[in-house]
Amino acid sequence: MAKGTTVQKAAAIAEPIAERLGLSLWDIRYEKEGASMFLRFFIDKKEGITFDDCEAFSRAIDPILDEEDFIEESYYLEVSSPGIDRALKREVHFEKSVGFNISAETIRPDEEGRRSFVGVLTEFKDKVLSIDIGSEIIKLELSKISKAKRIDEIKEGF
Repeated sequence: MAKGTTVQKAAAIAEPIAERLGLSLWDIRYEKEGASMFLRFFIDKKEGITFDDCEAFSRAIDPILDEEDFIEESYYLEVSSPGIDRALKREVHFEKSVGFNISAETIRPDEEGRRSFVGVLTEFKDKVLSIDIGSEIIKLELSKISKAKRIDEIKEGF
């Protein structure tokens, strides 16, 4: 397999599997907890994720991961939904979160000294978020965001 990180290699395997099952791949994490390593896949779909979706994805990807054998140490495979309070990291995450309440923190404060913003993501265009915080609409460049996440249930659409 081509060079790349564990997550990149896992993504190359997972994307076509997710697509075949009618799912989208929200995120992948390869992380250590205690003495154990975990390869975590977060899958999503418009109607929401069920246990059966997680099981189907796990059963489909597990033998391929074993066959490709690109992870040297032993690890635990986990498959789940990204949840309601899902982290927003990639552009597609922001695109799919328009119409949802989000929280966003910037790397540096704005001219008023604010770094944290909570409101409805009304638009994501040209790598700029428009967040309605109630009293105004804040425009934030994606490159200036340190972390962001959805903070409540679906408002409308997906």
